Amino acid sequence: MIEIVKNTNIDFMGKKYIAFTISALLVLSGIFAIFQIVKGTANLGIDFAGGTQVQVKFDKHVPLQEVREALDRKGITDVELQDLPTVNKVLIKVKKKETKLGGIADTIIASLKSHFTAKSVTVDSVMEIGPKVGKKLREDALWAIIAATIGILIYIAWRFQFRFSVGATAATFHDVLAVLGLFNLMKIEINLIVVSALLTIAGYSLTDTVVVFDRIRENLRMVIKEPVEKVINRSINETLSRTLITSLTTLLAAGALFVFGGEVIHTFALAMILGIIVGTYSSIFVASPIVLLWGGKKPLRFKNR
Repeated sequence: MIEIVKNTNIDFMGKKYIAFTISALLVLSGIFAIFQIVKGTANLGIDFAGGTQVQVKFDKHVPLQEVREALDRKGITDVELQDLPTVNKVLIKVKKKETKLGGIADTIIASLKSHFTAKSVTVDSVMEIGPKVGKKLREDALWAIIAATIGILIYIAWRFQFRFSVGATAATFHDVLAVLGLFNLMKIEINLIVVSALLTIAGYSLTDTVVVFDRIRENLRMVIKEPVEKVINRSINETLSRTLITSLTTLLAAGALFVFGGEVIHTFALAMILGIIVGTYSSIFVASPIVLLWGGKKPLRFKNR
């Protein structure tokens, strides 16, 4: 009903090797991030690295420096503080790789109540995760992403055909690795929230890719003798407006979460913004070119589904 661009005739397939070069850099950054995550050298949250997280609420806003000074007096120096000023809360994270956490949460709470008086400090939540549990969560997160990708491969192979499933799976891996690599380069903490965002991005990317694939299938049925590359180009141009509108509206929602959603959802929203941009790019410049290159000039036939 609404078209941002009309009657475009862009040679997307002609730019596939430029796109593959850009994608290769993004994917390599993601693979490097995975190696760092497996080794435990990435900026991992306590979900994966192990440690203690305490969220406290004050009766009025307290500067982070004052909180840090209170913790320093009890010998707790290697901490990450996150300010939640709108609700007068502070999130305190202490990463600890030793087997025993040693009651760090109790020490944190005691030091704050001693410094600020007990009445002005309320403990909202406490979470302690040992390094063994963190390692298990790390492994489970990687397996969840792999399982989701295998599911995509099987579904697209059944829905279209195998060469399309290769393109969709490659695009999904591309998007997940690209966002993971960008987060690693920006030194943003990788935790379970990021994994949730990556799985959401995989679903978004697949949906966008299937729309393009469906149009390719329709056009191939109507013009059987036309070269596959030309049909793919025309299909992407025909769905370009829909792709851009979907991406822009989703970006508006993710952008609103990023700006107004607060610190808790900030990382998830940022991952979604990057994922939408990368996913839109991969639907056009990664998935379809791989379909073309995988099958060469062989004709495409589809089951009536």
